[in-house]
Amino acid sequence: MNDNEHSSYPADETPESTSRRKFLGAAALTGLTGAGLATGLAALGSGEAKAEKEEEGEREADKFEVPPGQLDDYYIFSSGGHSGEVRIYGLPSGRTIKRIPVFNIDPMVGWGITNESKKVIGTKPDGSLKYITGDTHHVHGSYTDGTYDSRYLWVNDKIHGRLARIRMDYMECDKITELPNMQGFHGLFPDKRDPVDPKINRTTRVFCGGEFHVPLPNDGRDMDDSKKWACLFSCVDADSMEVRWQCKVTGNMDLVATSYDGKLAAANQYNTEGGAIYTDMMSAERDAVVFFNIERIEAAIKAGKFITIGDSKVPVVDGTKDANPDPKTALVCYVPVPKNPHGVNITPDGKYFISSGKLSPTASVTETALVHKWFAGELKEARDTVVAEPEIGLGPLHTAFDDKGNAYTTLFLDSQIVKWNIDKAIAQFKGDKKIQPVLDRVDVHYQPGHGYSSMGETKEADGKFFNSGNKFSKDRFLPVGPLHVETEQLIDISGDKMKLIHDHTAYPEPHDAIIVRRDLVKTKQIYSMDEFPNAVKNFTDSKVERNGNKVTVYLASVAPQYSMTNFKVKKGDEVTIILTNHDKVEDLTHGFAIPKYDINFIVNPQQTASVTFIADKPGVYWCYCSHFCHALHLEMRSTMFVEA
Repeated sequence: MNDNEHSSYPADETPESTSRRKFLGAAALTGLTGAGLATGLAALGSGEAKAEKEEEGEREADKFEVPPGQLDDYYIFSSGGHSGEVRIYGLPSGRTIKRIPVFNIDPMVGWGITNESKKVIGTKPDGSLKYITGDTHHVHGSYTDGTYDSRYLWVNDKIHGRLARIRMDYMECDKITELPNMQGFHGLFPDKRDPVDPKINRTTRVFCGGEFHVPLPNDGRDMDDSKKWACLFSCVDADSMEVRWQCKVTGNMDLVATSYDGKLAAANQYNTEGGAIYTDMMSAERDAVVFFNIERIEAAIKAGKFITIGDSKVPVVDGTKDANPDPKTALVCYVPVPKNPHGVNITPDGKYFISSGKLSPTASVTETALVHKWFAGELKEARDTVVAEPEIGLGPLHTAFDDKGNAYTTLFLDSQIVKWNIDKAIAQFKGDKKIQPVLDRVDVHYQPGHGYSSMGETKEADGKFFNSGNKFSKDRFLPVGPLHVETEQLIDISGDKMKLIHDHTAYPEPHDAIIVRRDLVKTKQIYSMDEFPNAVKNFTDSKVERNGNKVTVYLASVAPQYSMTNFKVKKGDEVTIILTNHDKVEDLTHGFAIPKYDINFIVNPQQTASVTFIADKPGVYWCYCSHFCHALHLEMRSTMFVEA
């Protein structure tokens, strides 16, 4: 029998014979020949060598297996891409633990269905959701003293320019803010301490980079003159979620990073050319990393040196390059780096910001102290803040860090993770040609985008794990039709050589994530009923109240029953059902679903949720528990009678 007789692949396209690296590398480089990239990629190697590596990888994976009943050492908090959600994985197992709905609708928990969630997401005057789509890219947590404090996570919505906040005690979204006058909100990062008050050593602001140039205001003016378009960098208050201010900049912004002293925020920039089509966006050999002097920006606003745009009352300062020629008074510093840079990250010791060239095989290392010197007028050129620019490989994108001074950068075109030493790169840049900064490379499958290390975005980077978020998987998993899952690959970075541990899947299309030690995450398993002003606090308080054609039904639940076996309304009534879960047992959740009325949501222990709808269909409707709760779960029902 032929080995491929029962395979779903053609005989010449089995996983063993398909070189995904060759195919994707050639296609990508063909499309970028105009950008001046060199060609050539490393092939997969011989079959024997590949089999030997895979066997070694299996043995390595055994060391990190999380047996049944044991807990992971880390949480991964990941974006969900155009699902509009945030996802939680365990590490090192790679198990999906939870999906947090944010900008999407989730009938399981009732997100986008309950009144409480609709209020967070935002509605039109008729009560329907303002948006039903989202595109999450970057997730970051709140800080105290340079490390995660388990208060909040923030995530962006690129498509509609929104910033969402997630409470980490319940792992649920509690606020969403739509940023004015911007499109393509891509990168975000919280500050790590207050930039003005040195006594406040926690996150107070969240910075948001706008990616797409648009007319300001975008109300139909200047549509045919892209030179008049611009991007805005926004500052949002971490506690109130109100937009504090915005800064107009030259160029498109991609990702954002912040300094450990709180003084600086940075965004890598492409399209400093101001092009409206992609070929115009690649003409310059250097773009920039732009640094924002937060204290100066807020002082300028306090002095009244700002404008407002359109209907927005948010103050906007001018941070364009031409408007800030003098470093001693400049609000921003534009540091030239090659070419269409992708990603900017700060080292755990706070000394350096690192951005990758994307269309250049280099990573640029900018020294934080020298940026401060530039703002003080002590450097001649902004470029003098760059202290290293090693060549590391083709298509460098994102960089993470260990606790030993090493950087780990994803190479999109080479399908590799490259490990390089920052001090050696600096020494090489100073003229020591004998030093080789690159320490190691490992193949990943395939085309990595974001990569992130355990605690690598904090001062407590521990150098244990690196997760590679790969954009293609093709032959790594069982085929399921045209849309493949994406490959997340976990790498052991604790030794001199990187070791691939295992693959885990991710439903398309996640982007960035953070890895947080489990001891830093403090969750609550049961709500406090006092958090809900509309709670039905006594099981016997169940009732139906009518005010004209508006009817409120007060319900409670204790497994396996609702507090009322039935309730009556009339056709045409606006019905609000308030349900409180009186169970106090951890993990004892109840659902509430109404057939034909598009209602389905849950209430966790001691939680209250409500829905409002028009009773437009007369008849008998069984309201049932949609979340398994008890041996008599199927019998847990109430009945809604809609009178004609």
